[in-house]
Amino acid sequence: MFKLALPIYVELLTAVVAVGVIDLLWVSGLGAEAVAAVTVGTTVEYLAYGLFLVVPTGVTVLTGRRDGREPIRPVVRMGRRLWAVFSALIAVPGMLLHEPLAALFTDDGGETAGFLLVLFAGLPLYFAQTVVDGVLKGLGNTRRPMRHALLSNALVVALDPLLIHGLGLGVPGAALATVAARGVTLAVAVRALPRTKEARPASPCTAAELVRAGLPMSGDFLARALVGMALVDIVATFGTTALAGYGVGQKVMLAGVMVFYALRQAALIRTARGEPAGRPVLTGLTAGVAVAAVLNAVAEPVAGMFAGDPAAAVDFLRWMTLYLVPFGGLITVGGVMQASGRGGRLLTATLAGFAVQLPLAYLLSAWIGVTGVWLSMAAGAALSLAGALAPRAPAPWRARGRAPRSTRTAAGPPSGR
Repeated sequence: MFKLALPIYVELLTAVVAVGVIDLLWVSGLGAEAVAAVTVGTTVEYLAYGLFLVVPTGVTVLTGRRDGREPIRPVVRMGRRLWAVFSALIAVPGMLLHEPLAALFTDDGGETAGFLLVLFAGLPLYFAQTVVDGVLKGLGNTRRPMRHALLSNALVVALDPLLIHGLGLGVPGAALATVAARGVTLAVAVRALPRTKEARPASPCTAAELVRAGLPMSGDFLARALVGMALVDIVATFGTTALAGYGVGQKVMLAGVMVFYALRQAALIRTARGEPAGRPVLTGLTAGVAVAAVLNAVAEPVAGMFAGDPAAAVDFLRWMTLYLVPFGGLITVGGVMQASGRGGRLLTATLAGFAVQLPLAYLLSAWIGVTGVWLSMAAGAALSLAGALAPRAPAPWRARGRAPRSTRTAAGPPSGR
């Protein structure tokens, strides 16, 4: 599990660095508006990817189920079709509405609008890259996607200063550098797809089947993004210091949380391929303890790199110990549940946790301050984990030891009665 998860961790971490750190670093000298434009753009792209995530995840699951058993061509073909549909539904409206969208976030949205226009135009390239990597992961190859992420980062590092400052394109140059890097990476990734001819008959792959396989992860992704926005609104009521501490703490914690999502993908891949995933709950809980311990150890020096007074961020990371342990178990076991067809139950448990977490955040924060928000996060994660692991209640006829009426009518009365 860990051997399979390590390349995924590097891939996830470098993908976040590319769009969230490198561009900000190079535009920071252009002023606050430029920084705001990139911040807004990366947030919007994050949500757009959450909508599309259903496709590459479904491709990974169905490719893993078929590999070595039947041809994967129908899955790849359906992945291409859904890529085209989702790209059109997300990118085209985004390009047409980039100016009003920018106005929602900034008063002077000129820089933001230019960044969003280029970003939306390049989304199909990014989406295609994730579908290709989804196929490779379904085949059990997680090193190739890691190399693709590293290549894309290296290209962004090289192109950002050239386009932003060298050619004087400013903020749109940052978006253009990212799009160009993804285009080159996609061309390299496509060449990595297997070219073997499959002579066996192939059963069809429907759009509903692929969407059903990928929907739980996409729903989880979007739900967490929306709940995160709601928590920002609650924390903001406690002042700028609390909000800054939350923002810095989240950035520091992200490096640890990526461990759970890497384990989730590894568990998903192994389960879809019919390979053992070990004890994912124990693995996730152990990873949660390890990540919490590391974050507590580095909280002060690392948070100090982002803020002059890191006290609020350090306090956040200390309390997150209660959240990270159940969260690690939930995310890791989620890979097994999704690949084994129980993704709907996982998503239901996650949403149930959020349904308790948000009201609890308002109530506890009014009682004990911002610490109540951190406690609500821990309670929500624990409740979601319990809901995901809770045994199913038996059907009434099973509880009484009888078959349902329709079955007994067709088969006749049970023997001995």
